[in-house]
Amino acid sequence: MPMARGLRAGPAGLKGSKEMADHAQAKSADGGTRRDFIQLMTTSLTAFGTAAVVWPMIDSMNPAKDVLALSSIEVNLSQIEVGQSITVKWRGKPVFIRRRTPEEIKAAEGVVLDELRDPQSDENRVQKPEWLIVVGVCTHLGCIPLGQKPSDPRGQFGGWFCPCHGSEYDTSGRIRRGPAPLNLQVPTYVFETDTLVKIG
Repeated sequence: MPMARGLRAGPAGLKGSKEMADHAQAKSADGGTRRDFIQLMTTSLTAFGTAAVVWPMIDSMNPAKDVLALSSIEVNLSQIEVGQSITVKWRGKPVFIRRRTPEEIKAAEGVVLDELRDPQSDENRVQKPEWLIVVGVCTHLGCIPLGQKPSDPRGQFGGWFCPCHGSEYDTSGRIRRGPAPLNLQVPTYVFETDTLVKIG
């Protein structure tokens, strides 16, 4: 009798097992949906958190407002005597402005371009022969060449001399001797009047 009772209960037992399996499967499916949602939320929050941390760092690399304000400067040239040089600061770099003498202009214009490491005519480096405007940073390792003061050594070519490794520039700011590969850079500038120049 116990065997017969077990057999009768068999189909009901199988039905109950099937319902339990279906319930477990549904639960597993619900759990999978929840798991996907949790993963999606975790990924999203991680992305937002990373952006929140990284953005201030990227934003800090942008120039400050005071730097942007100095992206161009105006220089009054009226007080500069013939043969005198001044240094102004533009975008954190020194800019040399020299009011050249007739002799310096003649020397700059008379150079044979084939003799130059970085061939540029004087005419292409100045807007007015009297005024030479260059960034005062040696193109070798970024030193500041001497030659702005009358007492400074200017080298054999009468321009600027970089004491770090001996680069010499002529009266047009062109490299003539030493390891520097390029001429002193000419910044963008425009003469707003005969005595006022805007750099940048």
